[in-house]
Amino acid sequence: MEAMATRSLRRRLLEFHLQASHHLQLRPIVKYTSLSFFLDRFMPSLQRGSFTEKMQGGNCKSWLLEHLRESNLQLFVLISIWISSKIHDSQSLSVRSLKALSDKIISDQHFTSRDFSDAEFIFLEVIGYDIGTSKIVFLHLEDLFIQLRGLSKLGEIIEMDTCMEIMDLLYEEDTSSLFLTSFDSLAASILVSAYLISVPKQQWEFPLLPWVKFITLHEEQDIMRFVGCILSHVLKAEEIRHQN
Repeated sequence: MEAMATRSLRRRLLEFHLQASHHLQLRPIVKYTSLSFFLDRFMPSLQRGSFTEKMQGGNCKSWLLEHLRESNLQLFVLISIWISSKIHDSQSLSVRSLKALSDKIISDQHFTSRDFSDAEFIFLEVIGYDIGTSKIVFLHLEDLFIQLRGLSKLGEIIEMDTCMEIMDLLYEEDTSSLFLTSFDSLAASILVSAYLISVPKQQWEFPLLPWVKFITLHEEQDIMRFVGCILSHVLKAEEIRHQN
């Protein structure tokens, strides 16, 4: 479990997820729901060892968990995408398409269609069938984004791509614990951060903080605390880019 919990492994699995998302041309809601399922629910359950009793009881006893190689975790990444697609897509991804992708991008392991079915059952067992989407940050972010654009022309300056880049960065920096604590205030904070990044200071006319406070019922200081954390990560990433 210790090796599995390393930051480098987490980053590689995130990169694998982003690669798979690109290949499959996932819609943002499918991408971020699956990211939440895998990084915020599945991995923490494995690291806590909360699945051990289930394995001992025989409910999810499988070589996929008994020998947790990185390739096995990559399979579970694809499973998280598959489950998310079933929730959000009218025509969900097929096992065939996922298997074809796994053959292409998982180099050291060959998985069968049966492995995908088994892995889906195991994944759901490990997360306790917690596939609710009401706490997915992206859903709340998208809703706030649409509302802001309807209220102010300045909202048109903000690109959803900027918001998604911030979300990706937070996952890359291993700050996903923020995604678990206060999903709606985090969504508001991402939008505020994108606003500060995108809108020139002399055009800061819209009372954004009072508005998100009214919408989310969170205090301005709590939102600004998240914003400060987000902007520090953005600046850090910019510094690294310039150094490279």
